[in-house]
Amino acid sequence: MTKLTPASLGTLGTTFVAMGLSVLAQTKPALARQSAPVPRPAMAVAHSGATPHTAATPRVEPQPEGLKADLVRAGPIQADHVQADLVRADLIHANIVKQYCVGCHNDKGKAGGLSLASFDPAHADQQADVAEKMIRKLRLGMMPPPGVRRPPAATLNSLTASLETSIDSAALLHPTPGRRTFQRLNRAEYQRAVHDLLALDVDVNAFLPPDTLSAGFDNVADVQTFSPTLMEGYLRAASRISALAAGDRNASASETTFKVPRTQSQMIHIDGTPWGTRGGIAVLHTFPADGEYTFRIMLHGTPTGQLFGSVSSRNEQLEVSINGERVALLDIDYKISETDKNGLNLVTPRIHIKAGPQHLAAAFIERSEGPIDDLVAPIDYTLADTEYGDAAGLTALPHVRDFSITGPYKVTGVSDTPSRRKIFICRPTRPGDEIPCARKIVQSLAGDAYRRPASNEDVESLMEFYGEGRKGRDFEAGIKAAVQALLASPKFVFRFESRPAGAKAGQPYRLSDLDLASRLSFFLWQSGPDAELQKVAAAGGLRLPGGLEKQGRRMLADARAESLSTRFASQWLRLQDVEKIHPDALLFPSFDNGLAESYKKETELFFDSIVREDRNILDLLTADFTYVNERIARVYRLPNIIGESFRRVTVPDERRGLLGQGSVLMQTAVADRTSPVQRGKWIMEVLLGSPPPPPPPNVPALEDTKGVADTGKLLSTRERMEEHRKNPACASCHRVIDPLGLALENFDVVGAWRIKDNGAAVDADGVLYDGTRMAGPADLRRALLAHSDSVIRTFTENLMAYAIGRRIEYYDQPSIRAIVKKAAENGNRVSSFVLGIANSAAFQMSTAEAVTTTAQ
Repeated sequence: MTKLTPASLGTLGTTFVAMGLSVLAQTKPALARQSAPVPRPAMAVAHSGATPHTAATPRVEPQPEGLKADLVRAGPIQADHVQADLVRADLIHANIVKQYCVGCHNDKGKAGGLSLASFDPAHADQQADVAEKMIRKLRLGMMPPPGVRRPPAATLNSLTASLETSIDSAALLHPTPGRRTFQRLNRAEYQRAVHDLLALDVDVNAFLPPDTLSAGFDNVADVQTFSPTLMEGYLRAASRISALAAGDRNASASETTFKVPRTQSQMIHIDGTPWGTRGGIAVLHTFPADGEYTFRIMLHGTPTGQLFGSVSSRNEQLEVSINGERVALLDIDYKISETDKNGLNLVTPRIHIKAGPQHLAAAFIERSEGPIDDLVAPIDYTLADTEYGDAAGLTALPHVRDFSITGPYKVTGVSDTPSRRKIFICRPTRPGDEIPCARKIVQSLAGDAYRRPASNEDVESLMEFYGEGRKGRDFEAGIKAAVQALLASPKFVFRFESRPAGAKAGQPYRLSDLDLASRLSFFLWQSGPDAELQKVAAAGGLRLPGGLEKQGRRMLADARAESLSTRFASQWLRLQDVEKIHPDALLFPSFDNGLAESYKKETELFFDSIVREDRNILDLLTADFTYVNERIARVYRLPNIIGESFRRVTVPDERRGLLGQGSVLMQTAVADRTSPVQRGKWIMEVLLGSPPPPPPPNVPALEDTKGVADTGKLLSTRERMEEHRKNPACASCHRVIDPLGLALENFDVVGAWRIKDNGAAVDADGVLYDGTRMAGPADLRRALLAHSDSVIRTFTENLMAYAIGRRIEYYDQPSIRAIVKKAAENGNRVSSFVLGIANSAAFQMSTAEAVTTTAQ
């Protein structure tokens, strides 16, 4: 194995490439394929049989059902009768496909890119990829499509069950766990791993480029490419983080800037700032050394360069505080402008600050509080139009644009910090103690960073960097160099998994306990395993019956499992899209950045409660509670909710579950109107796992449809959509999508309940593709619960993709069906899905790939 060689940052980069990119070339993914038969693995939770004697290898879960299962269980006298019934059923199913499916799905038409001309339902396992596409549509009731002749529901259910049984039975004999390439730590994982390793919070967005999404998640290996730019980002991050963690007595002055979102209202108190203030910003910043620092606050201006809010305010003051204690109070001259020497900037005198994390705030002293009585009703998005910032008759106050920290000047040392306590677990008292102490520090950090006990080779490689950093400097400089090398090591940045020496290409194998522990911890905590999990894994405890389940339940109960809501649920439910919508400030005056952030927090807290209380996963649709603060309560019209803190409240019927929450409703709207198409599309993709096809080319957008009738009457969104759907190219897809979104039409762009749209009464009536009539959110929930098997399957697929770090393939479906079946026996509790996935073959096993090398 290539060693890290101490020399310079350039050499460190060369080593990074040697260890990282060469392995990348050797592990380039191949197309997934069915593996050769292997011994039937054992599985502890998500199975249909009895408890296994050992958990040494995970068992592929499915068990045959229906007539084929009857044949397996039948005695010799009954076998002939069962076999005859089976043949008759196969003929019926083949005739169904021929009569109802092949007319569109043939070699010539290939509707949906699929031909069933040669498909034989009796041997579905031989075309499992095709059969799984059929199963998905049949379970949803989408095929045959609405408006065409359909066989009885019982007949379709029989066909679906037969296809599943054929595939699941074959999966028992030929398990295919699939494989992924190596994974690297994405932004969130790197940040969390640094926090756990060094007790340091850093903003890695300054160093690492945005992560690419695949299957909706940023931890999926197939898009985690590695480039020189990314390598440089990891190296810069390692350099900066090591300096902040160990402290830097030689730190030179630099500037760090924090920006305030333009859509943030600054007329109210901001969470994290001192009471008695309004607006501004609050941040957590880590100082590299004890010394003097200055703070610069830039204020917003009007289009002509004057101070925004200069007319309404003559005696504004801005307070700068550290850990809640005021360190500067700056008077604001209302006459300042961008043409002045300092522009619209306020600068504090130099202030002595100790090293380590400090809570900083810059906010305006609040001069008054109460309703504003202006000529024009106030809006929360106060900077929507800066032209009124110097207009009489309107209340406009100064706003902070960004907040900068510059320093250190006159470094006086490095104080004790949480990071230094984490690193310096020993201190040499004489020269002879330095090497043993450094070795102890390095070994401890490497074991945590590499997610396994550190080998002698690991320690010696890092000790070489320690020695190079120590030359001509002190002990701490040597440790800092070792920490920097550790953070840039491929063993930290990449999540490599070892392959057994005897594994042949195409052969499934079980992951080592240490690799399994790493998978489990990143699944539940988005970080490496803690000391207890590493200890159990090193002793082989995860192989013992109940060992993995015990650790899984312990980790679910830990506070770090909040990552299932802040990471998994946030990406599955696409909460990152909430901040992309900026509703029209005049049409929706209750919107600002604070509302968008609150909506995202509401859904994360809601999902976290489902996990913590181990509730039925369908409570995501039906729960009669949510979490709100004052900002949300104003929109939801919930009384007696005051302040920024979130609290659990009971909601009216129309607000039940995810579909009544602002995060879902706002991300599926546009700036000036609702979008039933986007809302219906979100339901189909996120909840039902059946994305609609993309629109055909040259189809006009809804905005191209007239918004005003010939009589001059403003058209509602529904009326404009009905005009749009008159285009034959649009009608077929909209017949499926629109009723889902229209059921939510009583919610406006920001999620407030309404009964009129552009003066017309809201019409939420619609007919689902399966004939179900709906007239609002309650009917939509009931319709989705009627297809709860698809909702649960989609949730399981997404959770598994997030857990294993790869896209779900057709050969994963037998495992998913078994996990779903086992969870149903336990009330669909969240823990059943989590533990079912953790015990699945896809999670515990991988498939060996042929190792290729490049010519030198």
